[in-house]
Amino acid sequence: MPTNSGVYGENDATDNNATGGNENETAANVSGVKASVTGGSANAGDANADANPSKNSAGSTDETLNAHVKGGNAGNGFGGNGGKTGKGKKKGWIWAIIAAVVVVALIAVFVVVRGNQKVDTGMAEMHKADSVTVGLKLAPTNLDIRNQSGSSLDQVLVGNVYEGLVARDSNNKVVPGLAKSWEKSADGLSYTFHLNRGMNFSNGDKLNANDVAWSINELVSKHYHDSESLMNFKSVTATDADTVKLDLTAPYANLLWVLACRPGLVFDKNANYDMKTQAVGSGPYTVAKFVPNDSITLKANPKYWGEHKAVTPTIVLRYFGDDNAAVNALKSGDVQVLAPVTENLAEPFVKDKDHYRVEAGDDTDKYVLAMNSKGAKTADVRVRQAIRYAIDHKQLIASRGGADKPLGGPIPSLDPGYEDLTRLYPHNVDKAKALMKEAGYTPDHPLELRLTYANTYGTELGDQLRSQLKLIGIDLKVNVVEFSTWLQDVLKNKDYDLSLVDHNESHDFSQWTQDSYYYNYSNQKVKDYYNQAMAASSDSQRDALLAKAARVVSEDAPADWLFNYRITTAMRRGVSGFPLNLNQTLLPLYGVMYMTSAK
Repeated sequence: MPTNSGVYGENDATDNNATGGNENETAANVSGVKASVTGGSANAGDANADANPSKNSAGSTDETLNAHVKGGNAGNGFGGNGGKTGKGKKKGWIWAIIAAVVVVALIAVFVVVRGNQKVDTGMAEMHKADSVTVGLKLAPTNLDIRNQSGSSLDQVLVGNVYEGLVARDSNNKVVPGLAKSWEKSADGLSYTFHLNRGMNFSNGDKLNANDVAWSINELVSKHYHDSESLMNFKSVTATDADTVKLDLTAPYANLLWVLACRPGLVFDKNANYDMKTQAVGSGPYTVAKFVPNDSITLKANPKYWGEHKAVTPTIVLRYFGDDNAAVNALKSGDVQVLAPVTENLAEPFVKDKDHYRVEAGDDTDKYVLAMNSKGAKTADVRVRQAIRYAIDHKQLIASRGGADKPLGGPIPSLDPGYEDLTRLYPHNVDKAKALMKEAGYTPDHPLELRLTYANTYGTELGDQLRSQLKLIGIDLKVNVVEFSTWLQDVLKNKDYDLSLVDHNESHDFSQWTQDSYYYNYSNQKVKDYYNQAMAASSDSQRDALLAKAARVVSEDAPADWLFNYRITTAMRRGVSGFPLNLNQTLLPLYGVMYMTSAK
């Protein structure tokens, strides 16, 4: 999809921070650019524990729950085989044996009952908490998801409070939402969506096709946030109460994915409320309380129509600007989940396996080392290729804790068209030196280059790149600046040699087809592949064409992709159902549950 006109000025924590995404929503908007070092989903449905505690206390993968299951197998296998009595024995012996058998049986029954009582007692020691508190970093300034930019709103509202015509799962794939099914015409110009029946909003108003058509038409006519991503839009109509027809002017292969994001959200056309401070949606939760830049309290929607009913009645989202405060809140039990947390600061929780669980999930963030393709010094492809060979990606990832993935091209693993391209430029210092020598530079006669990036990323990556590139004859001058300066000098004026940015947006390959973007990169073959992909008649055809385009971009070396960032989440033992993948933009909370000791 095209790069959005909005740009996230998201000031995440540096590598030494505990959480990874402090979003400054007032900054100028650059779509898909996160001016930060973000620090970690399994689909809530995948880890969704049953609301019945008895189903979660035995056979659980959580050691805390298993520790409270106290077995009672005493008496099992008792076989009281008394044998035959001999002839002429007195009847007293018979009565004695019978009495003994009765006594032993009573003892066995007593032991079994006591054993079972221990199980029941153990079960009683655990209960499902009525509330779960989650520590996050990205704090929204208001709730107006139609006008306000920032991934923090998507994170809390999409799927929890507001629902879309279709939805996304934890692998970034489109799945049914308000529409239970759909068909696409043979020419790819018309989509017919069949809605679930019996749907309603949290205020009791019915939700039908008229609300869907009205919401999308409002998006387009009033140019709400992300409206430009609904490419080739022609019209949308409600053909009856349960059916919506959407027509395009030309095929658009990413349409369903776009509708799984903000453009597909459905609002109550009859509701009257302040969208900046309130929300009326159809999801499993409602917004009970909103304190800007501080917290959001979600309550289970008693009128929820769907199958994803909230397991926990209350979810409190607390936002921490101070990373030490966030870590201390998890340690003290003020929060039960912290997402994300940098791996370095997660170490105490990793070591304390009896009380905490730390896991990493996939995301679409791409840490891009851009190389100005029209720069005076970096227009030479040999220099750009040498830089790619010189970078030791394993060392960079290890310094951050080891969770991130190598990424050899512009498409991350959760996006369509992904292919492992890391073998195109494997770490090879000798090959890098040879290319630099061809270009006229050696360690004794180095090429001086500037690396310009925002100070919210910290200094460690810049220092590492300086050391690695020095070996091949590049004298790297690291210029760490304010994000506003980066916007002006790099993004707008393209005055740079190298630049480091976290491009976090999913499905953002189109930026490599835009000659005016700050990369200064242009390749007609890439544009042709991309345009063909967007007009493809099937997902498989689209993905194959995107993969071809991505390979060409990677071979041209207009950038190096340092790594595909992964989200690290820390939580207390007993928490289940919390999403791991994509949880900084997609955070379905309906399945979250916390089993805790009553003691």
